Amino acid sequence: MRIRYKKWARPELERSPFYIDNPEEWKGRWKEVFKNKENPIHLELGCGKGQFISNLASNNLGINYIAIDLVDAMLGLAKRNVEQVYNEKNIEINNIVLTRFDIERILMILAPEDRIERIYINFCNPWPKGKHRKKRLTHTRQLEKYKQFLSENGEIYFKTDDDDLFNSSLLYFEESGFEIISKTYDLHNEPIFENNIETEHEKMFSEQGIKIKAAKVILKNNENELKNEIVKNVEEGRG
Repeated sequence: MRIRYKKWARPELERSPFYIDNPEEWKGRWKEVFKNKENPIHLELGCGKGQFISNLASNNLGINYIAIDLVDAMLGLAKRNVEQVYNEKNIEINNIVLTRFDIERILMILAPEDRIERIYINFCNPWPKGKHRKKRLTHTRQLEKYKQFLSENGEIYFKTDDDDLFNSSLLYFEESGFEIISKTYDLHNEPIFENNIETEHEKMFSEQGIKIKAAKVILKNNENELKNEIVKNVEEGRG
């Protein structure tokens, strides 16, 4: 999504207590950022204007949220959305942080010790042409990175309007060792999420009559698979 430069965004972000300007310094210890350090951590990749994450986080105070985007203007709007939603609910903002970073380099800011339990990927750039497909946030190249910091049985919740991106992503998930728990080609008529929160893009595409595609996937327990393979080999006399 293209957005105009907003000169107020950077100063406001720098003054915000829930904005992190140096995410590399928190790699491996993100739980220390939050007031309730024992809460599980969920991550949104590409938070945009923050409509989704502000409502999600304010509805789930027992979970800590990290929301990432690359554009100051977007993060500035997300910051204001978070403040508005939390103020309307009279809630202290202590379970969400915003940060600016390039998602392609995400392993520079997240480590296995961070144990992210769920990733949200909503309406990411479909990158439809040739070699650019590797830039997709659901491409196997990216999924292999996420596996480095996802917890055991970590999840990905994915939504898109793009048919090709969705079908390709289903293949990417399976290739990278994720199990597809549920999927739909029409989310609003076949809900697969407990409480679906609409994003800005979701509302826009739905109003245009475009069906929303969605999937819920889980990272397979590779450790158990390895143990099972060892047992199988021993039983067959190959160990």
